[in-house]
Amino acid sequence: MRVRDGARRHAIQLGQVNPAAKGNDDWKAGVFSASGVPSLRAFSSAKGATLAGWFKMTGTNPSPNTETSNPTDVYNAIGLSGLLTGDSDGHAVRALLEIIEVSGTLHVVALGRRVDGSKSQTFAASQDWQSILPQNTWVHLAATFDYDTGEMALYKDGKPLEGFYTTAGDPWGLEGAPEPDVTSATDPRGIKIGGSYPQNTAEKNPCNCRMDGLMFLDRPLTPKEAGIQYKFANR
Repeated sequence: MRVRDGARRHAIQLGQVNPAAKGNDDWKAGVFSASGVPSLRAFSSAKGATLAGWFKMTGTNPSPNTETSNPTDVYNAIGLSGLLTGDSDGHAVRALLEIIEVSGTLHVVALGRRVDGSKSQTFAASQDWQSILPQNTWVHLAATFDYDTGEMALYKDGKPLEGFYTTAGDPWGLEGAPEPDVTSATDPRGIKIGGSYPQNTAEKNPCNCRMDGLMFLDRPLTPKEAGIQYKFANR
């Protein structure tokens, strides 16, 4: 799964292996533990998070949906990178950078969940997802999550993307005491890269793509820091 791609010597190649059959052989990555992953403890009772990395679309996306009997069905999402909740089955996330269907149209999104088992909020980029991630082009993306204020943001190549929130009201339950608002006091059960279920019990939302330089930070980057990180990573 490790490939050399120009100056990138250790990019990871991800993708759907058999689009005609349900199985557990998709090329994806990550880590999973039902008791939580101790090395991810910084995301327990966290006020924020950032997911970032380099992404390159290398095939047809989204992929055929192997969970249905209709051969024309495709998945409604393309998995990039995600941080699982403390009670996740391998799909539910605390923070997610993904391409997902919003009102019938695919968008690059940041999706966050503050409390395990509770509602999520999605911030979707307004721009067409294929113009954000053109085929065979390396793009730096970042998604930031402030669990105390409810603010989320997306960045492409260090610059903010215009977007919109998809859920009205207070899905993260931020109103009222106690303050500050933080995530559940549980260690995430892992991370997922290029699709769900890193424990290989199922397949969902594969990404026919390459990734490199993935980052999982326990606070939201500021707009200035997002720009600096892109310039630093692009040297």
